[in-house]
Amino acid sequence: MKTAIFITIRMDSSRLPEKTMRTILGKPVLEHVIQRAKLAKNFDEIVVCTTEREVDNQIADQAQSLAVKVFRGSLEDKLERWNGAAKEYGIDYIVTFDGDDLFCEPILLDMAADQIREGEYDFIEAPQGLICGAFTYAFTAKALAKVCGIKDSTDTEMMWTYFKDTGLFRTGCLKRVDDVYFNDDYRLTLDYPEDFVLFTKVFEHFQCVNNDVPLKEIVFYFKEHPEIPQINIGRQQEFLENQKKKTKLVLKSDL
Repeated sequence: MKTAIFITIRMDSSRLPEKTMRTILGKPVLEHVIQRAKLAKNFDEIVVCTTEREVDNQIADQAQSLAVKVFRGSLEDKLERWNGAAKEYGIDYIVTFDGDDLFCEPILLDMAADQIREGEYDFIEAPQGLICGAFTYAFTAKALAKVCGIKDSTDTEMMWTYFKDTGLFRTGCLKRVDDVYFNDDYRLTLDYPEDFVLFTKVFEHFQCVNNDVPLKEIVFYFKEHPEIPQINIGRQQEFLENQKKKTKLVLKSDL
């Protein structure tokens, strides 16, 4: 039974063009993300899941140069991209790592891997109030394959609705999470220019060229310097509203 981190990432972004290859401390965002994923211990594979488009060739090339697996699939259909990766690499349990979340916490990734393997849930999400960017989702490959069989849309960017809102899966939140990881006033995902400014300041403060500073230490830094998280938190409501607008559940009519 194999467990993998799936890093979901592509080149283009309307709000922050080519953000994947923007550099911080001399390294592109993609390399920082892969370095972060490698800090997690409970995984058999790390798979970078990108698209088949030519523009994403450099993502695939760099990922391979950093000794992680690559799967290339649909642009819009994130679920099918993951399903293809799970089949190609024989993965049974998946923990996702958004390529925008440079400080996704390895401790939480490992906890999610343990909890999804326990068998209580088919799908695990971040608990309410967790720092945005600290953790996303975990699910079984079996549930993922079932979702791909019932959906009737290729636009699955907001994929969680197919697990949570169909009533077909056992869903729950990540459990036993330390209180230090909860704060609605911190935004650690890369979507806007202000986000890039914040990440750059944090990396430069810690000089973390290997992206190995625990999220707890970053939280303590924010508490000592409250002006830093203020750099981008003004974007959070817009971010959440955009996600809500893009969320839709489209199922096959014969279900």
